[in-house]
Amino acid sequence: MADLPFTLDQLRILRAIVNEGSFKKAADKLYVTQPAVSLQIQNLEKQLEIPIFDRGGRKAELTEAGQILLNYCERILSQCQEACRALDDLHNLKGGSLMIGASQTTGTYLMPRMIGRFRNKYPDVAVQLQVHSTRRTGWGVANGQIDLGIIGGELPLELNELLNVTPYATDELALVIPAKHKFSNNQKLPKEDLYKLGFISLDSQSTTRKVVDKLLANSGLEIQRLRIEMELNSLEAIKNAVQSGLGVAFLPVVSIDRELAAGTVQKLIVEDIEIIRELKLISHPTRYLSKAAEAFRDDILPIFASKDSPIYKEKK
Repeated sequence: MADLPFTLDQLRILRAIVNEGSFKKAADKLYVTQPAVSLQIQNLEKQLEIPIFDRGGRKAELTEAGQILLNYCERILSQCQEACRALDDLHNLKGGSLMIGASQTTGTYLMPRMIGRFRNKYPDVAVQLQVHSTRRTGWGVANGQIDLGIIGGELPLELNELLNVTPYATDELALVIPAKHKFSNNQKLPKEDLYKLGFISLDSQSTTRKVVDKLLANSGLEIQRLRIEMELNSLEAIKNAVQSGLGVAFLPVVSIDRELAAGTVQKLIVEDIEIIRELKLISHPTRYLSKAAEAFRDDILPIFASKDSPIYKEKK
């Protein structure tokens, strides 16, 4: 078989240039000089006998050949990383790493507890958490950049077909009111009274807001009748606003555990309304799953899983 016309270092440099947007930034990222990066790309183009970068503009733009090579480059480097991780597993969780991806709410409020339990049991494994949108987390798993994903939203159809998606828990979306509120002594609130309240919500363009609105609509609420008096850009800001008496909000229960325990907010039950979202584990069916990822899936997730989840196990 003929020698390959590229090296792994050249592929790493190609990917870095594309990700960083310039030869100089790629050199800084890789801790090498810019002339060294340029020389490697020149040698690569010479070996391939075709240009892979169009150097006419300010930004490093790939030619058609360069784009084709990049597509293979991602897969080749991903396979190399999997090989290294498989070899690391020979140390039986006395090292190695675990990359977890999570959507915003899950990543902010639930994952720190899970990772804390994992670190207590496997202190030698380095754990990284990437908190992104459900869609970006899904593509991270699909591309091999993330071992396991924990999401609360809906994946695009193409990712649903590509990945293993396993429901593992549910989270309630609750009506949260200030500790001292005119409805604070009510055991249940008639659904019609919701339309009299002033709501605090996420920005209407946020992905999480769209998920919440869909859940509310599916539960039988007329979204357009809810009086939105304030829009904020984070759940933490909304919680603070509710605690300050500025309004009420629908929030995931997982995000208000501490406030409920401290008594700074209350959860109010609404008649004939139960809003549940499904939390899901996503993984790639054919990529290598490290022992660290298996341990997280098998030892940690069942602790947080619903009893009807396929990954639930009774703990002795």
